Amino acid sequence: MIVNGENFNFSLLKENRTLEALIEVRGLSPRRVAIELNGEIIARSEYKNTPVQEGDQIEIIHYVGGG
Repeated sequence: MIVNGENFNFSLLKENRTLEALIEVRGLSPRRVAIELNGEIIARSEYKNTPVQEGDQIEIIHYVGGG
């Protein structure tokens, strides 16, 4: 699996292999990210239902607040 252009150890997801689990493993808030899975933007409401596989290409954009 490639996440943001880098290899990601797929086994870190253990049993729950969804976008939601990937976000948790990376220590991100699901409310502050946008995800593209294999070229398709995934709705935030679908993160928990969207499975990921070893060959997937994922881009995660993390919003950071500040001023």
